[in-house]
Amino acid sequence: MNTLTLRIYSLLMLLAQPLLRRKLARRGRQEPGYLVAVQERFGHYTQPAQEARELIWVHAVSLGETRTAALLLDALRAGHPGLRILLTHGTATGRAEGARLLRPGDIQIWQAWDSPAAVARFFDHFKPRLGLLMETEIWPNAVAAAKARDMPLLLVNGRLSGKSLRNSLRIAPLSLLAYGALSAVLAQTAADAQRFRRLGARVAGVFGNLKFDATPDAGQLARGKAWRQMLARPVLLFASSRDGEEDDFLKEISALANIERAQPATDSIANTNPGSFKALIVPRHPQRFDAVQALAEQHGLRVSRRSAWTAGPAQSSDAMQADVWLGDSLGEMALYYALSDAALLGGSFAPLGGQNLIEAAACGCPVVMGPHTFNFAEAAELAEAEGAARRVADIPEAVQAALALVSNAGALAEAAACGLAFAARNRGATARTLEAVRSYL
Repeated sequence: MNTLTLRIYSLLMLLAQPLLRRKLARRGRQEPGYLVAVQERFGHYTQPAQEARELIWVHAVSLGETRTAALLLDALRAGHPGLRILLTHGTATGRAEGARLLRPGDIQIWQAWDSPAAVARFFDHFKPRLGLLMETEIWPNAVAAAKARDMPLLLVNGRLSGKSLRNSLRIAPLSLLAYGALSAVLAQTAADAQRFRRLGARVAGVFGNLKFDATPDAGQLARGKAWRQMLARPVLLFASSRDGEEDDFLKEISALANIERAQPATDSIANTNPGSFKALIVPRHPQRFDAVQALAEQHGLRVSRRSAWTAGPAQSSDAMQADVWLGDSLGEMALYYALSDAALLGGSFAPLGGQNLIEAAACGCPVVMGPHTFNFAEAAELAEAEGAARRVADIPEAVQAALALVSNAGALAEAAACGLAFAARNRGATARTLEAVRSYL
């Protein structure tokens, strides 16, 4: 390994620690989870030190990676009931979701900050025998320490966008050092595999995307569909919306709401009045719930929050009078997709790479996506080719495309069926990944 490169990087990480502490304190004011066990991030633990080579370390940085990790953990435990898991995260939502995955004997902590001292304390304290990094997160000192300790470290469900590759090549000495020290990369797609190889990684093969093997919560699906049946108007969802996109969406909803107020429409799903629908927005980040409500109100829109519903929106006079419904709950995306007739894909209308569209397809909810889907490039291309998703240039066009779709019952049913078929056809990554991981156990 390039010792000088790693030393310079390590010095920068050491100097950045005060900035990290300030950032955690700032984030903690909105999300108290960031204030929990802060010292774990610097390699100081209250958990007992472990015997050598007992724990399997799984790193799932955020909410999406943690849900994906759940699929692999279930499969691993089915074949190896005695496994003990060391689960690490970088975000509060990831840690909250990860707590649901723990079994007796498992340990959950924050990922250690990537300074040599913190990383060394992490490995010396927990002594994992195998590391599984979910999807994207690579830290040079952690990878170097694993290799120095002869601990196999795999990047599982690995994805690397063209943008991420270009960014990594800008710091090639560090990137080549980190990716080259991994034991193996289990890539999602052939394009991902090719990009990983350009960074010097050992690619074990193309295994598919674990997210296709996720099964939507049946109870949520049933509840969402029941709520939808009680509504006369279609529901348009903006799923996992991001800062920078929501203002454009709410601007469109405000304009359409003004049209409806001026020319009241009958409650009919076939009505072509563009204001004759209900808008539902579910922000990607929970700390933005209040900000999104305030933004909607700035546009003159009346807001009803999911947390205020007890028996569905049709049973709430507040919801039925509102212009916008705000999905302010966690872990209920299946319910929101089942409640909706079509969904705009958050993160794809600003250059953010798009969010996961697979869950929408598996719930039978057609997707309208913007131009920026590089985080899920192959899945987005396949979904579009198979009729499960439609691509547009911007949010105004997306709203119009979604409304045109929901006003055509035949086209809507066909798009929903295409989504279900698309999701079913691409399953199987968990079994393939499990076989590869077993060889390291």
